Amino acid sequence: MAKKIYKHRDKSPNFLGQHLMHNKKLLHEIVDRANISKKDTVVELGAGKGALTTVLNQRAGKVLAVEYDASFVEILKRKTGENAVTKIIHQDIMKIRLPKEKFIVVSNIPYSITTPIMKMLLNKPSSGFQKGIIIMEKGAAKRFTSQFIKDSYVLAWRMWFDIHYVRKISRNNFSPPPKVDSAMIIITRRKEPIIPNKDYFIFLGLAQYVLKQPNATIGLALKGIFTTSQLKRLRRNLGVSNDAPIGSLTAVQWGIVFHTMIKYVRRPLWPRVKKK
Repeated sequence: MAKKIYKHRDKSPNFLGQHLMHNKKLLHEIVDRANISKKDTVVELGAGKGALTTVLNQRAGKVLAVEYDASFVEILKRKTGENAVTKIIHQDIMKIRLPKEKFIVVSNIPYSITTPIMKMLLNKPSSGFQKGIIIMEKGAAKRFTSQFIKDSYVLAWRMWFDIHYVRKISRNNFSPPPKVDSAMIIITRRKEPIIPNKDYFIFLGLAQYVLKQPNATIGLALKGIFTTSQLKRLRRNLGVSNDAPIGSLTAVQWGIVFHTMIKYVRRPLWPRVKKK
């Protein structure tokens, strides 16, 4: 399992360094936390030399091991050649087609494309993605799981998924060790989404609008959407004061904001998604 640094993604990944996870106890802990069975399809993004793959294919019904490095692909083929469970996909991670059926992701992902991978998995709530046990750079893990939300896309994810920080993974578990520590996060699909799947882009428009200044007060951030009387009633329903920062709202509170907007605000006043 390898961490790779990608550059110039308009051409092809440039592997400036591989950091292979060598701690067998940690590898088994990752798979144990995934709680997979023979009924599950598991996607591994960045399979490397197969340290994690060979543990996964003992538990899962199907393993899709994605790896770009040709030399690692050859090693993967040798290690998994007699195991019909594993399918090796020799391709750039960001160009793969995710399974249409329900699937779980268990991976040690590249630092430099952490956010693009997370967006690939979480930006489409109607996809088959059900659960993820992901090892990533510690700073990114903290940002994705922080109680204070600064990024609109992270907020949108939380309407459909629970994202929890499990623990730090020391750089000493990799060879050669990277410059920073990693962390393990767990992603699970909510049994009942806070927002209907069909309303993803409506909610994202709201999230983009109000999180332009995450430290702004709720009253200031929502002023352009709700009237003064609507804001007063909304704050009462949220149980917060007017000077609470908008980035401090919980996922459930955001659900209240959204459903209040849908019910009481005229559609022309709903913020629209800004395409970058």
